Amino acid sequence: MINFFRNIANEKKVSNSEDNILSLEKARERLQKFQTEREENSTTVDFSEVKENHNSTFQIIQPVVTLDNDVILSASTRIQLDEGVAKLKFHKTIYEDWNFGSVDKQGRSVILNFYGAPGTGKTLTAEAFAGSLGFPIIKLGIAELESKFMGETSKNIQAVFKAATEANAVLFFDEADTLLGKRLSSVTQGIDNEVNAMRSTLLIELERFCGVAIFATNFAKNYDEAFRSRISHHIHFDLPDLDARKQLWGKMLVSAIPLLEPREDFINCASELSDGFSGREIRTCMRLVLPKSLLEAEQNKEEPKVKLEQLQEVIERIKKAKSEVASKENRLSSSEVNTAKALLGVKN
Repeated sequence: MINFFRNIANEKKVSNSEDNILSLEKARERLQKFQTEREENSTTVDFSEVKENHNSTFQIIQPVVTLDNDVILSASTRIQLDEGVAKLKFHKTIYEDWNFGSVDKQGRSVILNFYGAPGTGKTLTAEAFAGSLGFPIIKLGIAELESKFMGETSKNIQAVFKAATEANAVLFFDEADTLLGKRLSSVTQGIDNEVNAMRSTLLIELERFCGVAIFATNFAKNYDEAFRSRISHHIHFDLPDLDARKQLWGKMLVSAIPLLEPREDFINCASELSDGFSGREIRTCMRLVLPKSLLEAEQNKEEPKVKLEQLQEVIERIKKAKSEVASKENRLSSSEVNTAKALLGVKN
């Protein structure tokens, strides 16, 4: 819809205000005609049209990461994840050879929910999950599905499920609490009806979907019970345990980075000091310590090397920011802010 309007606006360059007004009126007329035509033909979703109209909204991509090569998780999280993969791996045995399909008619789908603290690898794992299966992935959020035109959001949901089915792609919904939140019981405005219609459409599409869908959220408590019960695997993403932190530090400290202390000592000490850090925060430590080491080496006119002392200082700085900057209580989440903006038609 946005591309359509832009094409109209760019058809003719005007040189004065009168031409501008005339061009705008023509654009409005054509846009209104376009919307009317869409409403008249909205009983079915044509995937060829969907791809043309939404190619800038959602894309089918081939992952370049896999679970074994690119994802580091705590032991408990990885076990739960492997069980989700196992359902796909042993599907024929379970549903055909063992005849479990006779009592589980909707067992062809795998619906997973990744929930846990920010920075624990939920988005990366979703892409790696698809990569390990050899499937493409469609990444979605409220921005890709929401439309300020009434009824369009539900159509977008139908379209993306159709796209995933035809491409045999994994569907990934980020900040899923925005989509799977509790439906409104006291509907007083048109926008409330739109939200409820969108969530009802999502429930219906999940019921008949025969592929892999992954939801990710930092706020799982916000889910509607109707959605929770339809998700087969709820996988909690823990903060990295000691072993996972050692692997993360080992991955971040690539061999080309010069270290003052022995690499093993560096990793062990960093892993102990970063207890309670997410993978994202460990990466942030590296982003801070590398320029710091180069700057100090330049100032001291010495060969640049990353020192454990420098890393300790960076870790303490991040710990201080964790305790003093922002609060987990009584604040809007980024998904809540983005949802409010989207529903109000406000651009970021």
